[in-house]
Parts: sequence; C-alpha cells; structure tokens
Amino acid sequence: MKRLLLILLLLPGPVFAVQPDEVLDDAQLEARARDISQDLRCPVCQGENIDESNAAISRDLRIYVRERLVEGDSDAEVVEAVTDRFGEFVLFEPRATGSNLILYLAGPLMALLAALLGWRFVVSRRPPAQTETGPSLSPEERARLDEIMKG
Repeated sequence: MKRLLLILLLLPGPVFAVQPDEVLDDAQLEARARDISQDLRCPVCQGENIDESNAAISRDLRIYVRERLVEGDSDAEVVEAVTDRFGEFVLFEPRATGSNLILYLAGPLMALLAALLGWRFVVSRRPPAQTETGPSLSPEERARLDEIMKG
C-alpha cells in the first residue's frame, strides 16, 4: 500500500507555468485570467496553452491578459485583443466563420460522402433479385428440371 502511494505521488501532475509575480490579487480576476489562458495556444509550443507553457511569449501573453482584465475588459474583449495581435492561430477553438467554416464542415461532409459511397458499393454487390417464379428458363431447361424433380 505504501509503495502504491509513493508511486502515485511521483506521477507527474498538471504543471502550470504561471509565476507567482503574475498572479493577480483579485481572486475573481485571476480565475477569469486562468480560464482565458486555457483557451489560448502558445505561439511557440503550439500544443500547449499559455497557462502551461514556459515560453517567454506565453509569459508576455499571460501578463497581457491580466493587464486587460485589470483595465476592465470583458473576457471576449481580451480574447479579441489577443486574436487581433496574433491571429486566430492562438485560439484552440477557432471561430466557425469565413474560411474556417470550410474546415468545420469538411469533416462531416466527408463522413457523409463516405457513408453514401459505402452504401452504394454494398447495394451494387448484392445479387440481382429473382422473381417469385424463379429465373426464367427455356422450355428445354424447364422440361429437364421437371424430369429431375419427378425423380
């Protein structure tokens, strides 16, 4: 049991790069800053949000976000300001407008197209439906079949 506890303690937990000197005194503003930081991508790391990144630009962005919040900007205004400055690349969830709309719709449309093509392929592979009387036979074939069936 002690070993398991030791192993669990040694597992890496979430790491936040926010430095103590960046933290705001107002707990509500700090919580808002953290929420915003979770949705902004580090321009250098690309796979991390600015809250987790140790890159210098992420630190600058975290400070910028906090400065805007202290000035009284809403969350949307802060995100808009960062987006204006760095482009939509910094958003983990880009807006579904303009050329991004094509990207949002491409996946579902391709899945629908693949399903339709798959259905058409399956339907085309079925044997042709036979009539209730069976396949049409020539008179000679019918006579031969009758002889076989009689026995």
